[in-house]
Amino acid sequence: MRPKTQNFLKNPKQLLLIGVFLAFFLLFVLRSSFSSSLSSSSEQNMSPISETTSRSVSPKASKSKPIKNSNPTSCSTTCTKIPPSLAQTLIHYTTSTITPQQTLKEISVTAKVLAKKSPCNFLVFGLGHDSLMWSSLNYGGRTIFLEEDEAWIGQIKRRFPMLESYHVTYDSKVNQADVLMEVGNGPECTAIGDTRYSMCQLALKGLPSEVYETKWDLIMVDAPTGYHDEAPGRMSAIYTAGMMARNREDGKSTDVFVHDVNREVEDKFSRAFLCDGYMRKQEGRLRHFRIPSHRDSLDKTFCP
Repeated sequence: MRPKTQNFLKNPKQLLLIGVFLAFFLLFVLRSSFSSSLSSSSEQNMSPISETTSRSVSPKASKSKPIKNSNPTSCSTTCTKIPPSLAQTLIHYTTSTITPQQTLKEISVTAKVLAKKSPCNFLVFGLGHDSLMWSSLNYGGRTIFLEEDEAWIGQIKRRFPMLESYHVTYDSKVNQADVLMEVGNGPECTAIGDTRYSMCQLALKGLPSEVYETKWDLIMVDAPTGYHDEAPGRMSAIYTAGMMARNREDGKSTDVFVHDVNREVEDKFSRAFLCDGYMRKQEGRLRHFRIPSHRDSLDKTFCP
């Protein structure tokens, strides 16, 4: 029996088909190689032409809008990422089941002022579940938190090391509020000056130096603890916030916020030392005061 190749080669029709197939295959290979060489050559020839064109472009053409990049995944030099601190804030509040103590309407009062003034200097009495929010709303500015509970500061710093907080102590108690209110009416407590050197018993004198040396645009009084008789109460914090605003050297006003004004101490002391005449708004348990500097007019009355 003969091999199949011998019979196959003697068939003229099959030989013709193989020849046609080989011809088409060779034609395809030659065409592909010619196209690639032509493309490469045209790119080399076009580069000097495009360069010459770009040099000879008219002034009007140079002012025309740039052609947008057709690739949606590419990023121009102006493309920026969300700052890591803001990203962490979003993740924290999105995944946390603990909400700030202030309501949405109360928070919105301070947030509107921050929207106009930030980045600015923001002093907050209290370190709480809303601290990360306040710091983020004042992004680019300086936000300092004053906290009475040193252990709590340690917990927050481990979770949010970017927050600037300081431990402070208070000598007063809520059950001394009536006596301190009388003390506050004395001339030593209405004199404008640096609270570090004040003779008023209400003045906080042991705060970090950063607190006294900074011109505060906003001050939030939401601490220390004030819901029982043996708690420190917010008498001194409210008084000191008001005096810092009045003693501001650059002549600008300071927005002061007091939370929990539904309580007797916060209600009476904010009205007495931040003044009804300086009150701008009350929303729920939050009061907003705007206190002007008294440095340029020392004869100005304590309250308008």
